[in-house]
Amino acid sequence: MVDRLVIAAPASGHGKTTVATGLLAAFARRGVPVAPFKVGPDYIDPGYHALAAGRPGRNLDPVLVGEDLVGPLFAHGARGAELAIVEGVMGLYDGRTGAGDTGSTAQVAALLDAPVILVVDAAAQGRSIAAVVHGFRSFGTVRLAGVILNRVGSERHEQILRDACEEVGTPVLGALRRADAVAAPSRHLGLIPAAERRAEALASVDALAALIATSVDLEAVASVARSAPPLPFRAWTPDSETPVPGRPLVALAGGPAFSFSYAETRELLSGAGADVVTVDPLHDTALPEGTRALVVGGGFPEVYASSLSANERLRASVRSFASAGGVITAECAGLLWLCRTLDGEPMCGVLDAEAVMTPSLTLGYRDAVALGDSPLAVAGTRVTGHEFHRTVVHPRSGLLLSPAGQAAWAWRGADPEGFATPTVHASYLHLHWAGQRGTAERLVRAAAS
Repeated sequence: MVDRLVIAAPASGHGKTTVATGLLAAFARRGVPVAPFKVGPDYIDPGYHALAAGRPGRNLDPVLVGEDLVGPLFAHGARGAELAIVEGVMGLYDGRTGAGDTGSTAQVAALLDAPVILVVDAAAQGRSIAAVVHGFRSFGTVRLAGVILNRVGSERHEQILRDACEEVGTPVLGALRRADAVAAPSRHLGLIPAAERRAEALASVDALAALIATSVDLEAVASVARSAPPLPFRAWTPDSETPVPGRPLVALAGGPAFSFSYAETRELLSGAGADVVTVDPLHDTALPEGTRALVVGGGFPEVYASSLSANERLRASVRSFASAGGVITAECAGLLWLCRTLDGEPMCGVLDAEAVMTPSLTLGYRDAVALGDSPLAVAGTRVTGHEFHRTVVHPRSGLLLSPAGQAAWAWRGADPEGFATPTVHASYLHLHWAGQRGTAERLVRAAAS
């Protein structure tokens, strides 16, 4: 049993992250153990949630892990907490394109039997907000328990909005004025990750806590969360039934340039029998002694291309590790780092490919099949992953390389993508390993052997 609620909105940009992060921080500063979650594949918002809550931010994505795992993963992440706050994705009913509410905030709220608080940007609205709120209450089956108003202009404006919401029987639980002090800067893929601006992010979180404490009825919010009934789920566990003996050392890339990693990735590697250590490609000059596998997730190497390139000793270490048969898996940012160059800057040179920034955004879920054996998957393995980048790699796949090279994935409507050999797997596709049980154990076994 854990008190829980979902923070949703009519669309992106209404202030979900502001409210969710502020609520987490405000309750945590009151001594309430809080557990943070984010609907969908987003890596950035959970970084701010973690700063606010003092524990890892986790993702709940029915598309990547399957709807049956959402509850168990929630129970795992909420262990030891008194209150769980789930930030939604996009609009309340927006999910995977063409798949109804699959992957939506509404689906996750239903799976968790959690009440929903709707955050509405009221900057250009008056009484018409009642129609918006009424529409969201009457469409679908989620339990809309209240509204938090964002970007309210004045006391008079707030009263108009409160009166309108009262007309449709929906309580207003808080009203936020515009607050520039808590605005997080953005760039080409959204908010700048907290890992890249930790001091400033901590200050923003503190400001959010203060703002929410004075602008939102925290007791009313807590009452909404307490209305959630007990859940029947058994907590998910990352522990393998047959862990690999010998505790092979797996290096997991981290730091500002590679901050995109689901919390469960490290847990699964450890549960499969590995000793997991973090390597920061911006500062560490060599892989940790005894490294048997290297896992490189997503992030922003394009922002740090010059600094990554300047770390010649680590680039040479990774290249030598790969040449000696070391096991490497990389996704998105990791793929770019393994190329010969990124925007003309020398990278690790593990892959015979070049990467460049592009103005076009590539975004969406992909149902993919593995084309060859690699440390990540056997040929024929079917997965659902997610792409999110503004770069391209030439060539697109290992099919154009030596006979040892093989494309990593194929999916409908696109040419084969990524690079796969028996020891290296690099692709744009982000996977949530909890949804691909056995992936971590396969990688750890490859490292041990």
